[in-house]
Amino acid sequence: MQPLPRVKVCCIRDRDEARIAVRHGVSALGLVSAMPSGPGVLDEDAIAAIAADVPPGVATFLLTALRDAEAIIDQQRRCGCNTVQMVDAVPVAAYPILRRALPGIALVQVIHVRTEEEIVQAHAAAAYVDALLLDSGDPSLPVRELGGTGRVHDWSLSRRIAGTCARPVFLAGGLHAGNVSSAIAAVRPFGLDLCTGVRTDGRLDEYKLTAFLAAVRTSGNDP
Repeated sequence: MQPLPRVKVCCIRDRDEARIAVRHGVSALGLVSAMPSGPGVLDEDAIAAIAADVPPGVATFLLTALRDAEAIIDQQRRCGCNTVQMVDAVPVAAYPILRRALPGIALVQVIHVRTEEEIVQAHAAAAYVDALLLDSGDPSLPVRELGGTGRVHDWSLSRRIAGTCARPVFLAGGLHAGNVSSAIAAVRPFGLDLCTGVRTDGRLDEYKLTAFLAAVRTSGNDP
C-alpha cells in the first residue's frame, strides 16, 4: 500500500494559523513573500517570526517569486525558513549557487502545469532540486499567476510527471476535501499543497482542514 501523501498548508497568515495547522498534524507550512498576484502575501519580518515559532519536524516553505540566486539567498537568510519554494522558473545556473550558499536548505521548484511542455520542464528542474510542486498558475499572463489560483489543472499531465521524475512531487491547485481522494488516485503524489481549499473569507478554517485531512486518510482505504 502506498503511504499517504504529506500535507502542506500554504498561505499561512500568522502564528495562530500556523499553530492550528501544526496541531492537526500537517507536515509543512507555506509562507508567501512578495508576489505579482495571489493570496496570503506577508512581509519578511512576519515570515521570520512565524518560521521561528514552528516546531522541529515541520517544514517551513518560503515561497519566493525572485529569480536571481543571490536575491533568493539573501531572502532565505532574512526569513529563516528551512525550504525555498521557487514559484517562478529560475535560470539553471542559479541552482548550484543556491546549493552552495544554502547547505541544509531544501529546494523546491514549482511547475505550472498547462501543456506537455511542462513535463520537459519538470524533468529538467528535477536534476537540481529536492522536490517539484505542480500547480495551476500561468506565468505567461501580463500579471503573472504563480499560485493560489484555486484552479485544478490536468491531472493526467501531473501523473506523467510524478510517475517519471526521480524527485518527490507535491500536487497543488484547487484541492479540497471533495476532490482530494480523486487527486491522490489520479496522480499518486508524494505530497499535497493547498491554500484556498481550507479557507473561509481568507482565514484558515479548522473545520475545512479537518475534513480535508480526514479525506486524505480515507483515501488510503481506496483500492
